[in-house]
Amino acid sequence: MIHPRLRQFVALATGALLAACLSFAAPASASTHTAAAQAQAQTQTPLVVNARWGGHATFDRIVIDLQGYVPTVTVTPVSQLIYDGSGKPVPLAGKHFLEIRLNPAAAHDDAGQSVYKGPKLQKIYLSKLKGMALTGDYEGYVTFGAAFDTLPYYRAYTLHSPERFVVDIAH
Repeated sequence: MIHPRLRQFVALATGALLAACLSFAAPASASTHTAAAQAQAQTQTPLVVNARWGGHATFDRIVIDLQGYVPTVTVTPVSQLIYDGSGKPVPLAGKHFLEIRLNPAAAHDDAGQSVYKGPKLQKIYLSKLKGMALTGDYEGYVTFGAAFDTLPYYRAYTLHSPERFVVDIAH
């Protein structure tokens, strides 16, 4: 009878040998194209194509839809929302505000045409969320503002397939 440790070692060695053989069997051009496609997808600036929201029983949700990958996103409480570039105040009523900033990101293509299909400024009548605005698409940053009547307690995270950034605001 073969010792259980020896049997485990033989199984692991067989698996490693099989994996090595399969990697040599794949054509080199296939692995090169896959790696090149992944590298190109990561180097292209992700595009912000939509922003949407919805009310649920215990939270309101903001979703920002992207093409490409989800870039670095910061969600910051601010005392006032302003438009990037001009510095003008955003006309959303509220006492508390969140700024959602994506970088690197763009809401326009290489020709300068807008790819963003969502609203630019919208009053919203949800339990917590009272308004939303696209406040900037400038020099690799896309910025949104969200307005609230009460202090927002939120959780932010990313979801994949399709790529999107989510902010849930507790009731």
